[in-house]
Amino acid sequence: MNPLGPHTKVFLVLGATDMRKAINGLSLMVADCLERDAFSGHLFAFCNRGRTILKILYWDRNGFCLWQKRLEKHRFCWPESEEEVQELDHRELGWLLDGLNPNQMHGHTRLAYSNLV
Repeated sequence: MNPLGPHTKVFLVLGATDMRKAINGLSLMVADCLERDAFSGHLFAFCNRGRTILKILYWDRNGFCLWQKRLEKHRFCWPESEEEVQELDHRELGWLLDGLNPNQMHGHTRLAYSNLV
């Protein structure tokens, strides 16, 4: 199953997260601390203090999924912000996973045309 549907949002939970937390702890964080719907199907990404481990939590039809990536040598470019959550699009998540800083990457803006006369 591809969790990145056309209406799926990606939320980065900023700051450092204790990576000992599993599905229950992370879903409680989403619901209680961030006041977001953990069952929405959107992706919630968490990173550790050392910026070497990233976990992504999401609800898939009938259960939670937890995806993890651990870097052996490098660090993730995790955004620094005063906000608790930052929203990314699918491309920016890919950039983050590839080691790029999504806040510094800017692609072409989306164009929207109408056939209305």
